[in-house]
Amino acid sequence: MTDDAPRKPTQEEKRQMKSAARLYAVQALFQMEAASQTVDKVRREFETHRFGATIEGDEFAEGDTHLFRQIIEEAVNWQAKIDQMTDRALVAKWPLDRIDPVLRALFRAAGAELLQPSTPPRVAITEYVDVAHAFFPDGREPKFVNAVLDHMAREARPEAF
Repeated sequence: MTDDAPRKPTQEEKRQMKSAARLYAVQALFQMEAASQTVDKVRREFETHRFGATIEGDEFAEGDTHLFRQIIEEAVNWQAKIDQMTDRALVAKWPLDRIDPVLRALFRAAGAELLQPSTPPRVAITEYVDVAHAFFPDGREPKFVNAVLDHMAREARPEAF
């Protein structure tokens, strides 16, 4: 007897899919800003052409579609609030508009999760510091991201600390 039903992902695979969704969300938010594209256009492109795709020999991870959509939609819906929260976490001489656009996208994605109760703030911080390492493997940006997100998390969810 063969079982043709799709196999349920393991806990580790689910965690990896959530991590991939966060990375894709940062890329999508960056692309939306850089190319002035709508959330729907970018969402469709990522879900159709990136999630689980193999491009020029590089295999892209399968992402958690629900989390990906939630992050980018909430980041767009709450962008003004998230940007204000980010500005308060930044040093006065570094307003958000002077920050690298990848970091701006990362702060918006992380901010969207920090405003929702479903992800513990410490998990969100750890995940987005990992995303920063993916984009800036040799730089100081991951430490900067950690500090800014810690400040944002304490503002957004003080009860968690």
